[in-house]
Amino acid sequence: MAERPYHHGNLRLALLEQAERTLRERGVAGLSLRELAREIGVSHGAPRRHFADRQALLDALAEAGFARLGADLRRAGDRAGPDFESRLRASATAYVRFATRDAALLELMFAAKHSSGAIDEAAERAFAVMLALIEQGQVEGAIETGPPERVGLVLFATLQGIAALVAGGIVSAQLLDGLVADAIANFLRGSRAVAQGAARSRPRDARRAA
Repeated sequence: MAERPYHHGNLRLALLEQAERTLRERGVAGLSLRELAREIGVSHGAPRRHFADRQALLDALAEAGFARLGADLRRAGDRAGPDFESRLRASATAYVRFATRDAALLELMFAAKHSSGAIDEAAERAFAVMLALIEQGQVEGAIETGPPERVGLVLFATLQGIAALVAGGIVSAQLLDGLVADAIANFLRGSRAVAQGAARSRPRDARRAA
């Protein structure tokens, strides 16, 4: 097969795009630099201009995955407008869609966390979108106070569970939006109850302290 005339800058992008397609179809085990080179039509040594070895490719995939996830979350929130609940529901739906469409990539992304500073920074930027939403809800009184990471953990675990059920074929993908909407409603209802309970207890605590 004749080599395609990739310019120096876009061979790396072509390799990453093909690697993502391979992940969806065959999982991490199906990834190799030589096979990627064959699939995009370049010499078997060409990928090493950008990736020293297979692990370097996997790390680059993880970093790019977090960047794409963060962009998806920001785009969903921006399109939903200023209303907190709408923004949270839209961003949560975007996360679950990413997690079901690219389950193997997400697993790779989480496995690669803490393996390099660049990946950790990409992950922090992606999840900063959700943390900012939790903080917005706290400022508006819609969510209990406390560290945003802790407050949002139950919601994140619920979203992961929905994604796992859909990706595993246990629940139809057609139910995804409705399940996410229910998860958000239940999360906000429970969080408001905690916040209201804390507010009611403060006067009694103050009297006891006096």
